[in-house]
Amino acid sequence: MVRAGGAGVATGPTLAVVAREAGVSVPTASKVVNGREDVAPETRRRVTEALDRLGYVRRPRFGAAKAPGLVDLFLRSPESSSSGAVLRGAEAAAYEAGLEVVVSAGPARARAGRPERGRLDRLAARGSSGALLHLAELSAAQYAWLEHHRIPYVLIDPAHEPPAGVVSVGAADRQGGVSATEHLLGLGHERIAVITEHPRAVAGDARLAGHRSALASAGVRHRAEYLRPAGLDEATARQRTHELLDLPEPPTAVSVSSDRMALGVYAALAERGLSVPDDISVVGFGDLPEARWAAPALTTVRRPLAEMAATALRLLVRMTDGERPEGTRTELSTRLVRRASTAPPADRVREAARSAAGR
Repeated sequence: MVRAGGAGVATGPTLAVVAREAGVSVPTASKVVNGREDVAPETRRRVTEALDRLGYVRRPRFGAAKAPGLVDLFLRSPESSSSGAVLRGAEAAAYEAGLEVVVSAGPARARAGRPERGRLDRLAARGSSGALLHLAELSAAQYAWLEHHRIPYVLIDPAHEPPAGVVSVGAADRQGGVSATEHLLGLGHERIAVITEHPRAVAGDARLAGHRSALASAGVRHRAEYLRPAGLDEATARQRTHELLDLPEPPTAVSVSSDRMALGVYAALAERGLSVPDDISVVGFGDLPEARWAAPALTTVRRPLAEMAATALRLLVRMTDGERPEGTRTELSTRLVRRASTAPPADRVREAARSAAGR
């Protein structure tokens, strides 16, 4: 007998009985059986347990006809150069594996980088073999949805710490923070400010830890007033730079959590009549096209986004074949790319000039 909801076949209790057992409405129980995304994780758990406990036999609505040659790629924003790098890497690896990639990208402002409701439903309806998710974050309900459908997925450069057991690919951001600060220390800077991401951002926290480690190794004191949390936009970075310049003892160098934010630092310095790097040195993070286009070209830490996406796709292929990666977190190396935005501090340059003149 076909039960309510149209998505399951059962010889036992009706969906109404299951709903009563779980303490929910019949439409809510039907949503769980149908694999709908818009159900709270706790509600989904209660209904699923009731289904199992009562012996309700279900035939999943989705997944009956998997498309083994199809992978979905969710991007944070179609406009960003970081999304372009992820797309290039995923497509190159997919071509090597004989796969097709379906791209889904929402506007940068939508739901703080989460996929809009219903986009995951469309993923399942297509019968994709798995998903690559380059998103700022997923909600608890969306994680639960993916687990409910047993869809293999890999996170690419997640902004926040994913739940235990979730496979992700990122960059060695702590080491990148070390190399950025060591570079500035090597030029003679000790008054080094950091404009970082909001708290809880995985990469930002790692870069800040690397910065502090490099200062400690050099015997340089970390100054709390030189730490300025911000978002990832130019406007906020510009504002934070003005705050740093208003300090009684402003920094001689600024390390920034993204290349895009570094452009905001450039703008603030120009507004004060200061030049890069003659007055203040600037280091970015990412090595996206913005770093090369900046004037002067931006010294930055390269994060291999394209390689991260390619690695994520290869991991996904293994997962769809039934393998499980040895670890849930894969990190690719970062490296410093030296360009024209860093130089010795101005007082060091003046001292060297005076010494040369006196000889």
